[in-house]
Amino acid sequence: MSRYLLPLALLLLGGCATSTPQAFYQLPAPAAQLPANAAGPAVLLGPLQLADYLQRENLMQRQSDQRLSVSASGRWAGSLQDDIGNLLLATLATHLRSSDLALYPDRIGFSAQAQIILNISRLDSGPQQPAVLEARWRLLDARGQQRAGDLLQLREEHDGSLEGQVAAQGRLVERLGQRLAEAVQKLPAGS
Repeated sequence: MSRYLLPLALLLLGGCATSTPQAFYQLPAPAAQLPANAAGPAVLLGPLQLADYLQRENLMQRQSDQRLSVSASGRWAGSLQDDIGNLLLATLATHLRSSDLALYPDRIGFSAQAQIILNISRLDSGPQQPAVLEARWRLLDARGQQRAGDLLQLREEHDGSLEGQVAAQGRLVERLGQRLAEAVQKLPAGS
Protein backbone atom coordinates (compact mmCIF):
# COMPACT_ATOMS: atom_id res chain seq x y z
CA MET A 1 0.00 0.00 0.00
CA SER A 2 2.83 2.42 0.81
CA ARG A 3 4.25 2.06 -2.70
CA TYR A 4 0.99 3.64 -4.00
CA LEU A 5 1.04 6.56 -1.57
CA LEU A 6 4.18 8.22 -2.98
CA PRO A 7 2.93 8.32 -6.62
CA LEU A 8 -0.50 9.51 -5.41
CA ALA A 9 1.08 12.30 -3.33
CA LEU A 10 3.27 13.37 -6.27
CA LEU A 11 0.24 13.42 -8.56
CA LEU A 12 -1.70 15.61 -6.13
CA LEU A 13 1.23 17.99 -5.63
CA GLY A 14 1.82 18.18 -9.37
CA GLY A 15 -1.78 19.29 -9.90
CA CYS A 16 -1.30 22.15 -7.44
CA ALA A 17 1.94 23.26 -9.05
CA THR A 18 0.34 23.82 -12.46
CA SER A 19 -2.40 26.21 -11.34
CA THR A 20 -2.44 29.61 -13.05
CA PRO A 21 -1.67 32.56 -10.75
CA GLN A 22 -4.60 34.92 -10.25
CA ALA A 23 -4.38 38.62 -11.05
CA PHE A 24 -6.88 41.01 -9.46
CA TYR A 25 -8.35 43.98 -11.34
CA GLN A 26 -10.37 47.13 -10.59
CA LEU A 27 -11.90 49.64 -12.94
CA PRO A 28 -9.56 52.65 -13.19
CA ALA A 29 -10.30 55.86 -11.32
CA PRO A 30 -11.42 58.81 -13.45
CA ALA A 31 -8.72 61.19 -14.65
CA ALA A 32 -10.48 64.45 -13.68
CA GLN A 33 -10.87 65.59 -10.09
CA LEU A 34 -13.78 67.40 -8.46
CA PRO A 35 -13.15 71.09 -7.76
CA ALA A 36 -13.33 72.15 -4.10
CA ASN A 37 -16.24 74.58 -4.61
CA ALA A 38 -18.55 72.10 -6.37
CA ALA A 39 -22.19 73.13 -5.95
CA GLY A 40 -23.96 71.30 -8.79
CA PRO A 41 -27.25 69.37 -8.62
CA ALA A 42 -28.06 66.69 -6.05
CA VAL A 43 -28.21 63.35 -7.88
CA LEU A 44 -29.18 59.89 -6.66
CA LEU A 45 -27.64 57.09 -8.73
CA GLY A 46 -29.62 53.88 -8.60
CA PRO A 47 -30.97 51.40 -8.38
CA LEU A 48 -28.04 50.09 -10.43
CA GLN A 49 -28.56 46.59 -11.81
CA LEU A 50 -25.99 44.38 -13.51
CA ALA A 51 -26.69 41.39 -15.72
CA ASP A 52 -26.43 38.11 -13.81
CA TYR A 53 -23.32 36.98 -15.68
CA LEU A 54 -21.44 40.05 -14.42
CA GLN A 55 -22.09 39.25 -10.76
CA ARG A 56 -19.13 36.93 -10.27
CA GLU A 57 -15.54 37.18 -9.08
CA ASN A 58 -13.84 36.11 -12.31
CA LEU A 59 -13.59 38.33 -15.36
CA MET A 60 -15.73 37.15 -18.25
CA GLN A 61 -14.10 36.81 -21.67
CA ARG A 62 -16.20 37.33 -24.79
CA GLN A 63 -15.21 34.71 -27.39
CA SER A 64 -17.94 35.50 -29.92
CA ASP A 65 -21.30 37.27 -29.95
CA GLN A 66 -22.91 34.22 -28.35
CA ARG A 67 -20.10 32.66 -26.30
CA LEU A 68 -18.47 33.75 -23.05
CA SER A 69 -15.81 32.02 -20.97
CA VAL A 70 -14.59 32.54 -17.42
CA SER A 71 -11.06 33.94 -17.23
CA ALA A 72 -8.68 31.47 -15.60
CA SER A 73 -6.23 34.18 -14.54
CA GLY A 74 -8.24 37.37 -13.95
CA ARG A 75 -10.56 38.23 -11.08
CA TRP A 76 -12.23 41.40 -9.88
CA ALA A 77 -10.55 42.77 -6.75
CA GLY A 78 -13.95 43.51 -5.23
CA SER A 79 -17.55 43.94 -6.31
CA LEU A 80 -17.83 44.97 -9.96
CA GLN A 81 -21.19 46.59 -9.16
CA ASP A 82 -19.55 48.75 -6.47
CA ASP A 83 -16.67 49.63 -8.81
CA ILE A 84 -19.12 50.71 -11.53
CA GLY A 85 -21.22 52.72 -9.07
CA ASN A 86 -18.19 54.51 -7.63
CA LEU A 87 -16.70 55.26 -11.06
CA LEU A 88 -20.05 56.63 -12.26
CA LEU A 89 -20.38 58.80 -9.13
CA ALA A 90 -16.89 60.21 -9.65
CA THR A 91 -17.59 60.88 -13.33
CA LEU A 92 -20.93 62.54 -12.54
CA ALA A 93 -19.31 64.64 -9.80
CA THR A 94 -16.68 65.92 -12.22
CA HIS A 95 -19.01 66.67 -15.13
CA LEU A 96 -21.83 68.13 -13.03
CA ARG A 97 -19.41 69.99 -10.73
CA SER A 98 -21.30 68.51 -7.80
CA SER A 99 -20.31 66.87 -4.56
CA ASP A 100 -23.96 66.27 -3.66
CA LEU A 101 -24.29 62.70 -4.96
CA ALA A 102 -25.47 59.44 -3.43
CA LEU A 103 -25.48 55.83 -4.51
CA TYR A 104 -28.76 53.95 -3.98
CA PRO A 105 -29.79 52.62 -1.45
CA ASP A 106 -27.70 55.00 0.70
CA ARG A 107 -30.18 57.87 0.48
CA ILE A 108 -31.35 58.47 4.04
CA GLY A 109 -31.72 62.22 4.50
CA PHE A 110 -30.78 62.86 0.87
CA SER A 111 -33.02 65.13 -1.17
CA ALA A 112 -32.27 64.50 -4.85
CA GLN A 113 -33.03 66.87 -7.70
CA ALA A 114 -32.57 63.97 -10.11
CA GLN A 115 -32.42 60.19 -9.93
CA ILE A 116 -30.77 57.90 -12.47
CA ILE A 117 -32.06 54.33 -12.70
CA LEU A 118 -29.56 52.17 -14.56
CA ASN A 119 -29.52 48.62 -15.90
CA ILE A 120 -26.27 47.36 -17.43
CA SER A 121 -27.03 44.29 -19.53
CA ARG A 122 -23.52 43.86 -20.95
CA LEU A 123 -20.00 44.88 -19.99
CA ASP A 124 -17.37 42.55 -21.37
CA SER A 125 -14.56 42.06 -23.85
CA GLY A 126 -12.22 39.37 -25.07
CA PRO A 127 -8.70 39.00 -26.40
CA GLN A 128 -10.02 39.46 -29.95
CA GLN A 129 -13.28 41.26 -29.08
CA PRO A 130 -13.71 44.98 -28.30
CA ALA A 131 -15.00 46.08 -24.91
CA VAL A 132 -18.77 46.58 -25.13
CA LEU A 133 -21.16 48.22 -22.69
CA GLU A 134 -24.92 47.95 -23.21
CA ALA A 135 -27.19 49.80 -20.81
CA ARG A 136 -30.68 51.14 -20.35
CA TRP A 137 -31.19 54.21 -18.18
CA ARG A 138 -33.99 56.49 -17.03
CA LEU A 139 -33.69 59.96 -15.54
CA LEU A 140 -36.31 61.02 -13.00
CA ASP A 141 -36.84 64.55 -11.70
CA ALA A 142 -37.38 65.47 -8.02
CA ARG A 143 -41.06 64.52 -8.30
CA GLY A 144 -40.26 61.07 -9.71
CA GLN A 145 -41.39 61.91 -13.25
CA GLN A 146 -39.33 60.42 -16.06
CA ARG A 147 -37.59 63.21 -17.99
CA ALA A 148 -35.22 61.23 -20.22
CA GLY A 149 -34.00 57.75 -20.96
CA ASP A 150 -32.05 55.77 -23.48
CA LEU A 151 -30.87 52.35 -24.54
CA LEU A 152 -27.26 52.53 -25.65
CA GLN A 153 -24.32 50.47 -26.78
CA LEU A 154 -20.75 51.74 -26.49
CA ARG A 155 -17.58 50.08 -27.87
CA GLU A 156 -13.90 50.55 -27.09
CA GLU A 157 -10.89 48.86 -28.67
CA HIS A 158 -8.00 47.53 -26.55
CA ASP A 159 -4.69 45.67 -26.89
CA GLY A 160 -6.06 42.20 -26.00
CA SER A 161 -4.43 41.88 -22.57
CA LEU A 162 -6.63 41.55 -19.47
CA GLU A 163 -5.26 44.85 -18.18
CA GLY A 164 -6.08 46.53 -21.50
CA GLN A 165 -9.57 45.04 -21.46
CA VAL A 166 -10.31 46.28 -17.92
CA ALA A 167 -8.99 49.75 -18.83
CA ALA A 168 -11.25 49.80 -21.91
CA GLN A 169 -14.25 48.74 -19.81
CA GLY A 170 -13.45 51.55 -17.38
CA ARG A 171 -13.37 54.07 -20.24
CA LEU A 172 -16.81 52.80 -21.34
CA VAL A 173 -18.22 53.33 -17.84
CA GLU A 174 -16.76 56.86 -17.85
CA ARG A 175 -18.37 57.57 -21.24
CA LEU A 176 -21.70 56.34 -19.85
CA GLY A 177 -21.24 58.68 -16.88
CA GLN A 178 -20.59 61.60 -19.24
CA ARG A 179 -23.82 60.87 -21.12
CA LEU A 180 -25.77 60.64 -17.87
CA ALA A 181 -24.29 63.97 -16.75
CA GLU A 182 -25.35 65.58 -20.06
CA ALA A 183 -28.92 64.36 -19.49
CA VAL A 184 -28.98 65.74 -15.93
CA GLN A 185 -27.68 69.11 -17.19
CA LYS A 186 -30.63 69.33 -19.60
CA LEU A 187 -33.19 69.08 -16.79
CA PRO A 188 -35.11 72.34 -16.36
CA ALA A 189 -34.20 74.24 -13.20
CA GLY A 190 -36.55 73.52 -10.32
CA SER A 191 -37.94 70.30 -11.80
